[in-house]
Amino acid sequence: MIKIIVGTNRKNSVSKVIAELYQSILIEKGADVEILELENLPNDFVETALYENNGKNEEYNNFHERLEKGKKFVFIVPEYNGSFPGVLKTFIDGMTYPNTFRNKKSALVGISSGIGGGGIALSHLTDIFHYLGMHVLALKPKLAKIEQNMSDNLLTNRLYMDLLQTQADMLLEF
Repeated sequence: MIKIIVGTNRKNSVSKVIAELYQSILIEKGADVEILELENLPNDFVETALYENNGKNEEYNNFHERLEKGKKFVFIVPEYNGSFPGVLKTFIDGMTYPNTFRNKKSALVGISSGIGGGGIALSHLTDIFHYLGMHVLALKPKLAKIEQNMSDNLLTNRLYMDLLQTQADMLLEF
């Protein structure tokens, strides 16, 4: 089972659109895929599910269990303030250390409104995943100026589509 994580809790995000597109690519290739959206985390999970409250929030525990069942992951990572969203880091901090991600595999896709495509965010996240023992694919598409490369919730940039297809093939072989 491949888990696609929408790396923001922003409602109606471009990240969710890209996650759904990636899901369709993987399904077309015969993969079993589930999207997990951080916007569905309990609003109070920082206070009710982390640290001394670990295991006490059933809604968060359910989300955590669904993630733990994954062997491979795709993280759709929007660039926020030169890195990735704080909610994604907090979510990762709430996972069981180090077993949730150790020896598992992931693919990262960066998204930005600017010209960087989230490259720095992907670098930060790669460092964290390496620390946690997760293997990260080297190909990390950086989808820059995302709004200019979409129309009606579809990617119009052929290169971006090719990169996602190639990364998906690599993830399935990984």
